[in-house]
Amino acid sequence: MIEVEDLTKFYGDFPALRGVSFRVERGEILGFLGPNGAGKTTTMRILTGFMPPTSGRVRIAGYDVFEESLDARRHIGYLPENVPLYPEMTVVSYLRFVAAVRRVPNPKDAVERIMERLNLDDHADVIIGKLSKGYRQRVGLAQALIHDPEVIILDEPTIGLDPKQIIEVRELIRGLGGEHTIILSTHILPEVSQVCHRVLIINEGEIVAEDTPEGLTARLKGGERIFIHVADEANGLTEVLDSIDGVQEVTHVSDGKYEVTCTLGRELRPVIARALIENGWELLELRPIAMSLEEVFLKLTTE
Repeated sequence: MIEVEDLTKFYGDFPALRGVSFRVERGEILGFLGPNGAGKTTTMRILTGFMPPTSGRVRIAGYDVFEESLDARRHIGYLPENVPLYPEMTVVSYLRFVAAVRRVPNPKDAVERIMERLNLDDHADVIIGKLSKGYRQRVGLAQALIHDPEVIILDEPTIGLDPKQIIEVRELIRGLGGEHTIILSTHILPEVSQVCHRVLIINEGEIVAEDTPEGLTARLKGGERIFIHVADEANGLTEVLDSIDGVQEVTHVSDGKYEVTCTLGRELRPVIARALIENGWELLELRPIAMSLEEVFLKLTTE
């Protein structure tokens, strides 16, 4: 649905993007991450036809974004970080205007449907300039979705929303996945874990990682990690664990607490539990140690 091939963009002599390539399949939700200045916004502007690349190619729903620009844009809904709204218009008049520009069939029904979906019904006749930031963000989402696009590109969609609204928008995005292909750029890393099927991390204009959130975590850890807590200080426990096939390293954390690194793909928790019990140690806790997406992000963008 989205194909990006060898995308390069120079601002003068500065390379904002350097050979970026990726695909997003139909119905997939892709989390697009990177520090400030990494090239996220430049990539999104190129994908939506807002600016041309120096070289490379982008296809949206089978259409070349620059050779078949209008056809490609008909399949795109875009919510930029700074939502393009007309503050002097009412919510309903603005959405009717957008529907007309987009040549949406049955525009009146489309406006009513999207306002109901985003809980904007009670604010239909409110002037946009008088709306709270959260409701302005909802209007921005409405203009991106009103023509029911196949591809949706969202830049910080939950910025400025209160916790209840954030939950609602995340549920909306999850609901759109499957029917729509979505690229979600956000600085809220737990949001990616909760919403996205796959993560793409960009740094200094280059793709540094692309995988599921779980896959990234496993790759960077270099192995599965397990936390163990036994009742008393256990003499000889390290040696027992080291003798288990698949155990790479045992680290003593504090009294009775250990971290065990195991070979990726090996489920050793039952084996470890059995070894501890057979040797007479009272097992209080045994659990996998998860590496947070924040740790993954920092490791990939700072090393």
